Amino acid sequence: MSNALAIVEIRLPDEGATLDFGAKLARALTGSEPEQVLLFSGDLGAGKTTLVRGLVSALPGGDEARVSSPSFNIMNMYPTDPETAHFDLYRLEGFPADDSLLEHMQDDRSLVLVEWAQFLQKEDWPEEYLLLEWQPAESGRTILLTAKGKKAKQTLLALA
Repeated sequence: MSNALAIVEIRLPDEGATLDFGAKLARALTGSEPEQVLLFSGDLGAGKTTLVRGLVSALPGGDEARVSSPSFNIMNMYPTDPETAHFDLYRLEGFPADDSLLEHMQDDRSLVLVEWAQFLQKEDWPEEYLLLEWQPAESGRTILLTAKGKKAKQTLLALA
């Protein structure tokens, strides 16, 4: 596969569809290489944590996870296979990420989910990622998925 970005737009009419899409994304990840980085970008209340909840609960071991937004502690770990690291960078707006946070985000043995990726400086983004950007919509949710790198593109293809 080339280095070009692969882009897909999806429409989710409600919260149930968002949870279902999270489960579908989990199946796509487990069908490819699940150790990758998913970046979530969108406004407050857009559905980022809802999608994470649907995704994590559908992963092996996810039935043991209690998914919540890690706004105050910045990171939650979930007992999935592979282990899932869930970051919320909302409190980092205007501040650079420290080295410890960046190191955790680049762990190639975990599935890394990063909410509020727009608050992470672009030079700190990983080389490969699947970006989910919530777009303005009159109703429901519209998400633009952008895959950069082999693993992310395989996941995007598995979603199709």
